[in-house]
Amino acid sequence: MSNQQSSEKLRLSRRQLLQWGLLGGAGLAGSAIAFQQWSRPKPGLPVIVPPLPSNADAKEVTPLTILRDFDYGTVTQENGRTVREFRVEAQTSTIKLDNAHSFITWNLNGRVPGPTFRATEGDRIRVIFFNRAGHSHSLHFHGYHAANMDGIKPIGNNKVMIYEFDAAPFGVHLYHCHVAPVTRHIGKGLYGMFIIDPPQPRPPADEIVLIMAGYDVNNDQKNELYAFNGLPNYFMHHPIPIQQNQLVRLYVLNMIEFDPVATFHLHANLFRVNRTGRSLFASEETDVITMGTAERHILEFSFGYPGKFMFHPHQDAIAEAGCMGYFDVIESAKT
Repeated sequence: MSNQQSSEKLRLSRRQLLQWGLLGGAGLAGSAIAFQQWSRPKPGLPVIVPPLPSNADAKEVTPLTILRDFDYGTVTQENGRTVREFRVEAQTSTIKLDNAHSFITWNLNGRVPGPTFRATEGDRIRVIFFNRAGHSHSLHFHGYHAANMDGIKPIGNNKVMIYEFDAAPFGVHLYHCHVAPVTRHIGKGLYGMFIIDPPQPRPPADEIVLIMAGYDVNNDQKNELYAFNGLPNYFMHHPIPIQQNQLVRLYVLNMIEFDPVATFHLHANLFRVNRTGRSLFASEETDVITMGTAERHILEFSFGYPGKFMFHPHQDAIAEAGCMGYFDVIESAKT
């Protein structure tokens, strides 16, 4: 084939592609704009939080009920400011991780992870910590506070400690036991999320908490099982219901000990990343984010298509050992 024939064939191919809308600035830009519009919620729509599945018991603590369970504490006013008082009891109890493994947890209020505390920046926080777990424990909160409130002092069994500090700065934080060996105390369930909202509230959304964790079931300082919100593979069998075209604000926290990092990946979509929740705006958009232990972020997204869409760490060994689930996107009513 001559150079002239090759050039003519290339021109014809480009002309055909342009006619089909598959080549050129207009075609590519149009596709990108269409995707941007499709993947974002329509403004002005009310926030719809789908009910729990009919076979779920709202009074039973499960990974599904933990999703949207925010503890705002007992609210009082003292000297003109808001005080939120939380009562937390460290306990020891056994949970069934799967058909082959039962696991003795050290937990808070009988659940793993512990309660998701929530306040507004500037509130006064008062946490009354009862230790009835049989071992020394403590509560260390991330954020700003005085040294004597830092939670590194062990609180003995049947002892009480009151942690008190101002809620600051706004963002997504966490708390956990800080008694050595810390990996063991966290790995057995003594951790939770602490959300401090900005003074100016974020836009309305379906707000969800997902906490990744690992289980060392044979005490070899390696994780054999992994989970979102406490139980391996739970969201594979109990997909999380969300509404089509609904803004979802996902508070995600990595509490996996022994593994240096884990990622969070969302199928068939992108999420907007607000690192540590320390901004009112997202800084980037992606479908996978890498998180070290104790890293946490706000991820915002919506699904334009109904159906079941998977989420999991992209370390496949972690995902296949229990840290995997589905979002069940419920089709919106036609208008």
